[in-house]
Amino acid sequence: MDQFQQYNHTPQRRVISLLVDNQNGVLARVASLFCRRGFNIDSLTVSATNDPAISRITVTLHGDEQALSQLLLQTERLEVTRQIFELDPAKSLQRELLLLKVACDNQNRAELREISAIYKAKIIDLSPDSMVFELTGKPDKIDAFLTMFNGYEILEQCRTGVTALERGGKHEHMQKPKQEVSESQFPLPGMHCPEA
Repeated sequence: MDQFQQYNHTPQRRVISLLVDNQNGVLARVASLFCRRGFNIDSLTVSATNDPAISRITVTLHGDEQALSQLLLQTERLEVTRQIFELDPAKSLQRELLLLKVACDNQNRAELREISAIYKAKIIDLSPDSMVFELTGKPDKIDAFLTMFNGYEILEQCRTGVTALERGGKHEHMQKPKQEVSESQFPLPGMHCPEA
């Protein structure tokens, strides 16, 4: 039974939030560590915070509980990491921006407008042979919107990746002091991923 469950286990989608020092090379070091642990990053966004010395990195990936716990521990040990935690979908606000350019003509332009109206997407550019839509929402909403265009010719597409915040006031894991972990204790990960 255990073997059957193992082969039918599907890694869950996870959203990780990191608060890191705002300095050169931090993103490369974090991404390299994720890569070395065997995680394929689905999306990654970096943004400023209310503190100029701190940046927020939001990473979306798929993985099981044990592998993720090890990843969080190793990332926390980097001296540039202020905080790292997994976001609970039920207790966080997750948004993504999509820009979608679709080929159109006089015959299907009305259909495309109808789809955009249903999903409350904005038409930000209109030309005789194409339309560009802008849609902000949860990743599931973006996926559903894109599914509606399976029968149309998509010319270009750009998704920003997930950015997210927890609901409610300031949380305890954001109030902890900066970790004092020496660079010599935890060597920096290399910049190259091992070959599969």
